[in-house]
Amino acid sequence: FAPGLSVQAVRVTKPKIPETIRRNYELMEGEKTKLMISVQRQKVVEKDAETERKKAIIEAEKNQQVAKITFDQKIMEKESLKKMSIIEDDMFFNREKMRADAEYYTKEKLAEGNHLLLTKEYLQLKKYESVSQNTKIYFGTDIPQMFYERASDGLDGGFGPRVVAANNKAGLDADKAAKQSGGSGSREK
Repeated sequence: FAPGLSVQAVRVTKPKIPETIRRNYELMEGEKTKLMISVQRQKVVEKDAETERKKAIIEAEKNQQVAKITFDQKIMEKESLKKMSIIEDDMFFNREKMRADAEYYTKEKLAEGNHLLLTKEYLQLKKYESVSQNTKIYFGTDIPQMFYERASDGLDGGFGPRVVAANNKAGLDADKAAKQSGGSGSREK
């Protein structure tokens, strides 16, 4: 606006565009719009792909951290089992060592006691006691072929010797064999 100048009316005329130019312009505007839509769609697809890639990276990192934590837990569990096994082995070893030491001590004391107890005189006494406890004493030349045992037929009250033939080839009964043996006999207690 200039000073002193006043606008009284404005007239805008609408130009007449030929139909071919108008159609070309509309087609060009349509193509431009399609291009803009295509560019925007491509940007959206790229953004979606970028988002998916970032999600995959985050998921992979999360899985890696979970796997590391799980692996560390397994290692700690194995180490604690190893320590427990070592402790149990030590306890078992100590128990067995104590048991072996106690057994050794007992046997050592028993051996010392036996050394003091088993004197020549004591052993001779035990020998005589053993011989006196024996109910059968065999002597004579026919010992391999016969043995004696206490009579159980009741004729002599169960105190007389009775000869039982072990290898009597002549077929004599036991009492006849005892009478014929002469020098052989047995003494029972």
